[in-house]
Amino acid sequence: MSLQIYLNGRMVPKQEANVSVFDHGFLYGDGIFEGIRAYHGRVFKLAEHLERLYESAQTINLKIGISRAEMEKIVVETCRVNGMSDAYIRLVVSRGTGDLGLDPKKCPKASIVCITDKITLYPESFYETGLEVKTVPTRRNDVDSLNPRIKSLNYLNNILAKLEANLGGCLEAIMLNQQGYVCEATGDNIFIVKKGVLITPPISAGILEGITRNTVMELARGCNIEVKEELFTRHDLYNADEVFLTGTAAEMIPVTQIDGRVIANGKPGSLFNRLLPLYRDLTKVNGPKI
Repeated sequence: MSLQIYLNGRMVPKQEANVSVFDHGFLYGDGIFEGIRAYHGRVFKLAEHLERLYESAQTINLKIGISRAEMEKIVVETCRVNGMSDAYIRLVVSRGTGDLGLDPKKCPKASIVCITDKITLYPESFYETGLEVKTVPTRRNDVDSLNPRIKSLNYLNNILAKLEANLGGCLEAIMLNQQGYVCEATGDNIFIVKKGVLITPPISAGILEGITRNTVMELARGCNIEVKEELFTRHDLYNADEVFLTGTAAEMIPVTQIDGRVIANGKPGSLFNRLLPLYRDLTKVNGPKI
């Protein structure tokens, strides 16, 4: 059976899931999206993902046209139709079909797409040995230009950073903000551990407020681990006791080398090893059933 895609009110086979070349999502990256995971027959943190989706829509003045409850049914049904109890879900809402001009008023109705498939960002061995990353020249978008809290379809800023990482022989990049503070990776948030304290950049640094990021902080606090949201620099990265990334697709992955510097003993740290099983256990019980 062909993979079924939800497209504007109906399920269509993958090969027929097409959008207009006049869609402003295609022409201008004018739209928003969420990457969501399903585990063991449950859609993990779906409420939180939909809250962020609708907040992004509000900020860019995009009228989605359906309620959160209806959107939840679309996500669950797309997984169900495809028989996927474990999946990566891509929910996309674009401004819709208009003309070749920029004016969003020419787009009378948003386009809604829901895709369920599989995704593997990193080899499984990297979760045991750690990831090598590098900081890159491309800075994260300034919050006054395009706020990274909007999970928009325009990911060129992130892609440029990913290209620089690839050219440097790494799978992932660390981006700094306009002031030179560590911001986030191209698709993940970042944490460091120093003297037993878990530290991540604050929202005000110009980062996406990650669902996995917030979950990890909650789990850490539940273990009586001190958590801080504060600015830090590359110097702090290089001298951290642990570094790891978090994101929906990546989950939690350790970083053991940055810009040629080995982090601590070059192995995933004890705090990471403590939190990862807790995170994976949570994925078994959280979220609506498929």
